Amino acid sequence: MKIGLTICEYNPFHNGHLYSLNQIKQQLNPDALIVIMSGNFTQRGETAIMHKYERATHAIKAGADIVFELPAVFATAPAEIFAKGAVKLLNEIKGEKTLCFGVESGDKSGLIATATALSNETSELKNYIKQYLKEGNSLAKARYLALEKVGLKTVDLSLTTTPNNILALEYTKAIIENGYDMDILPITRTGTGYKSLETSSDICSAMAIRQFIQDNKKENCKNFVPDYVYDDLPSILPSSDNLQVYSLALKSKEQLKQILDCTEGLENRIKQFLKDNLTKQALLQKLCTKRYTTTRLSRIMLSSMLDISADFIKECLNENLYLKVLAVKENKLSLLSSLSGKIPFIMRKSDVDGLNGTALKCFEKDIFANDIYNQITSKKNNEYHTKIIK
Repeated sequence: MKIGLTICEYNPFHNGHLYSLNQIKQQLNPDALIVIMSGNFTQRGETAIMHKYERATHAIKAGADIVFELPAVFATAPAEIFAKGAVKLLNEIKGEKTLCFGVESGDKSGLIATATALSNETSELKNYIKQYLKEGNSLAKARYLALEKVGLKTVDLSLTTTPNNILALEYTKAIIENGYDMDILPITRTGTGYKSLETSSDICSAMAIRQFIQDNKKENCKNFVPDYVYDDLPSILPSSDNLQVYSLALKSKEQLKQILDCTEGLENRIKQFLKDNLTKQALLQKLCTKRYTTTRLSRIMLSSMLDISADFIKECLNENLYLKVLAVKENKLSLLSSLSGKIPFIMRKSDVDGLNGTALKCFEKDIFANDIYNQITSKKNNEYHTKIIK
């Protein structure tokens, strides 16, 4: 069975995502199109615009057959772990798998060559990366500068500079480093960039849509999302900012040090500025530097609120987990049994009874994240539920 796979947030689903799903169908013609999607909190340290079940339903209406949830421990992590976790879980699905993803530039051969070079880092490349990190650069910038310095002819530097290219590179690295039996299909994005607030014809970024809602201009979104998405868009963005700041105040410096990327004494800096900067935005403005980007800091704050430690993320990467089915097309229900591998598919509470150890702890973290989102939005959604879409 030919399986098309894609990894996403759909925060929210828009016409650019619809274009991507249509391209997968046209170029791959899969027997099943499977999505693994972030839950209620995202990789940029933000609260999702709509509940995961709503966003999963939109994906099914747009043409996906099955939507699995990317567990919170991976969904809220930096690009490398986000990619490793998602690809690890998708690898457990049976079938002839092709991972499809959007890119700003580059092609399959360039991705494989660049990912291979990064997977087999020479001592020279590692030393340059360390050097540029010490100079205060982010990991992505340090990697770009190091590759530029070494001057490997097989490397496509453009793959290390833009958000979707960076994720595409991490997906490809995860496949190569783990020897997964999975092909790749890069799809060139159309319209505006991932972080762009500009609009182009009928496509704009998810960030631009969120900004319209933030500015009380929801009606401006109508041309950029399918009707079934527009009807569900909230008038106000949900926010966990206050809870994130509160969690930082609750935690000791030693507890903050356990969070991924809270390194080099950053816990001291957070505690120092927390006393006089009482909102998330004010705190971010004080903490942000060339090295400590807003996104990195937001992830740390979100991980603090969800109580996700670096050690627990590592544990989850090294153990067998599960695939939670958020939504499935009714006429594809029979596919689930043929796709299931050595990790369980979770569709109802009784399925969770079979989990233990790390898998159970990981699922309990998803339950906690779901409960927090329910409190934020004052809407109750059952973690054990699966949407079956006609």
